[in-house]
Amino acid sequence: MSLTNITRLPSARLLSSILQRQQLLLSPVTPLTVPARAVIQGEYRRPGKPKEDKFPWQKINFDFSKGLEGIKKHFNLLTKQISDPLVGPEGKPILEHMLEQNRVIWEFRGPECLKQWTLSSDHEIGGQSEVYLKLGKNNNTCFLYGTLNCAPPRDGETRYSGYCTMRSQQPLAAFDRKKHHDWSSFNTLHLRVRGDGRPWMITLATETYFSHQKDDVYCYFLYTRGGPYWQDVKIPFSKFFLTHRGRIQDDQHPVWLDKVNTIGFTLGDKTEGPFQLEIDFIGVCKDYAHTEDFAYELYKRNPEV
Repeated sequence: MSLTNITRLPSARLLSSILQRQQLLLSPVTPLTVPARAVIQGEYRRPGKPKEDKFPWQKINFDFSKGLEGIKKHFNLLTKQISDPLVGPEGKPILEHMLEQNRVIWEFRGPECLKQWTLSSDHEIGGQSEVYLKLGKNNNTCFLYGTLNCAPPRDGETRYSGYCTMRSQQPLAAFDRKKHHDWSSFNTLHLRVRGDGRPWMITLATETYFSHQKDDVYCYFLYTRGGPYWQDVKIPFSKFFLTHRGRIQDDQHPVWLDKVNTIGFTLGDKTEGPFQLEIDFIGVCKDYAHTEDFAYELYKRNPEV
């Protein structure tokens, strides 16, 4: 055996022993498997909510008589939409429209008036609050009542709870096209209410141009006195401030009064127990004594020097 073979023998044995040890260490380790991502992603489902096994088209109620009623309703709306501008703005003579100082938008004089409103509470996310809506005495008022409960749902995600809301529905034109309330001729919101002393939040939702603004609402407070007496509340539109998902925004601007979609009443004062709010009418008026354009500071990105 030559001298070179003798020198290579220990290094070869050392290399082979290292390879054997690596095989022993790596052999029991299985490669990590990543689950394949589904092509179709389903909607988010809260913990504890049962899964719906119905297809989307199975939730539609196919009714021939209901379809005929819908066609008749939409053609009547289309006829009204064509004939109203021939008379004047919103179907009123031009002189009457210019001199109009008060306008009642919502009044509750029968069961049909309650169908224009939608109720919601934290019960939808697993809370325990309850809210109901009915006509008051003599069927002349709207009576909103229920129970507020601030206990959060036991889903491991929600930390705060306890709210009840009543919101008007989006006005629709013929064939379910969006329609907006035009209050640009007025500067004050006028309500006649009777509450139980709780503070409420009035929200105004306007039309937006971008999808990330769909949760922007304008808010202001409604303080009820309690007791048997009615109170006339007048809130200037200049007092409403902009919020996004409950957070006040730094960049404030006045309400777009020509594109108002809905109005809502929210209770969330963290006081558990029963509540009630009775509403006679909701309207707008023009207060000539109020000359304020906007009550909050406006930030200019490029201020004038």
